[in-house]
Amino acid sequence: MIVSDIVNTLGLKVVCGQTGLNREITGGYVSDLLSDVMGNSKEGQIWITLQTHKNVMAIASLKDLAAVILVKGYMPDDDTASQSNEEGVPVLVTNLTAFEIAGKLYETLK
Repeated sequence: MIVSDIVNTLGLKVVCGQTGLNREITGGYVSDLLSDVMGNSKEGQIWITLQTHKNVMAIASLKDLAAVILVKGYMPDDDTASQSNEEGVPVLVTNLTAFEIAGKLYETLK
């Protein structure tokens, strides 16, 4: 499954990084602690978080994550959006909580 499939299935809004919508998804990871994501996420996962600053993109790029989902309607900071576009790592937005979107993502990917 690719990122654009998840966008359509879960009704997510693509706010930046559109060039990465064809990235393959290997799973999901939920955390707001950057060091946790850096140490434990795996390549190809979708990261679910409420963090919006540009360090999110630094970690997403470093770990070669498929995309980032921001929860509760949070929007990326301007520098985050700019780096997302540069790196081609999509930032997706939902109004759902992390718990709700993680459950939906899990059901979709299993």
